[in-house]
Amino acid sequence: MEYNPGWNSSSVNLLHVRAVGPGDTLHYVWSSIGAPSVLLVATQSPSSALRVNWTQLLSPSPAGAIWIDPPDSVVYSTAVVFTKLFEFSEAKPSGELFYPTYDLSEFSWDSLNHTLNHTALTAELSGVPATDPGGAFSNGSLAFRVTAYEAAGRAEVLPRLLHTADSSQLEFILAGVAPRGNGSRFLLQLATVEPAGAARRLRTDSSIDDEYTPSIFQVLSLLSESPNSSSPLPFLQWKAVAYGSRSPRREDGIRCRAQGLAMANGSLPGASLLQAFFGDTWDSSCTVTALNVSFGGEEGQVYQERRYLSWSVLLGFGEPPRDTFSPLVISITAVALGTPLAMLLLGSCLLLLARRRRYSEYEPIN
Repeated sequence: MEYNPGWNSSSVNLLHVRAVGPGDTLHYVWSSIGAPSVLLVATQSPSSALRVNWTQLLSPSPAGAIWIDPPDSVVYSTAVVFTKLFEFSEAKPSGELFYPTYDLSEFSWDSLNHTLNHTALTAELSGVPATDPGGAFSNGSLAFRVTAYEAAGRAEVLPRLLHTADSSQLEFILAGVAPRGNGSRFLLQLATVEPAGAARRLRTDSSIDDEYTPSIFQVLSLLSESPNSSSPLPFLQWKAVAYGSRSPRREDGIRCRAQGLAMANGSLPGASLLQAFFGDTWDSSCTVTALNVSFGGEEGQVYQERRYLSWSVLLGFGEPPRDTFSPLVISITAVALGTPLAMLLLGSCLLLLARRRRYSEYEPIN
């Protein structure tokens, strides 16, 4: 992990996470310059490096300020931008009532360097609106917590996402922000940027429950599809749940829904990082897809009561991790199915034995 490589000031945030393999390198570049975003780059060189021209990056024309050296080692690049946070409530019978939107490109972000942990490979980007007339953020903040991994495993807290060394986890956190209505629900808008010809599709996988995330039966994946690339493609993956507690338990679950996956027209607000890497014409030469993720439902009062919301999503390259049956589930299933079968076999044997003994008491008739 590198914080602002080649720059001594903490007035802006740029975090570079580099995962080096025997024949390739994955680069994750997180930034709050403009809207909070992450650039994901896969290279076919174990020695590829991130280069930043800071003077150009912080200028009004940042095109070309970020690149990978050597440039011909790049096999795939994409970006995810978190653009807006919507707040709404269901005002019956007129339908949904939306409050003024929080544009994340207009937030003021704290220095990420204060939360950077090189041992745990974590960092947290926290911010508030630059102008907050209603005072909703007077005692709260919006944050993105990044966790990188050195090996495959599972997160320690719910929803306990399964990860690989090729992935990083992002946790979106809304803490202490005063809702502007009774039973307010929130919706996070994000956009993905792909090379021309590529596209994103949303996949929903359903499976039986297990002990890792009780009562959650859906895993969603936002997958990249490119006919012109033979390299591992990027993905986003999450479970259909958010949580209303810092120490989440099953009863703290909040319904999470993905909706509105569509091609996005026009440029994105605060897309400085995209312009710096993809160039001035990125909005016309790249494929932009937008997705809305909403939190709440019948349990819409959870945030109203606790003023806390967290949602975890995994970002990486390759095939998204798939949960398999855990040893506990296999054991319970074996006992649940095996016990009745064993009792049935034992009962049949006892009946056969009883019938043989019963008829053996009589002498055969000549």
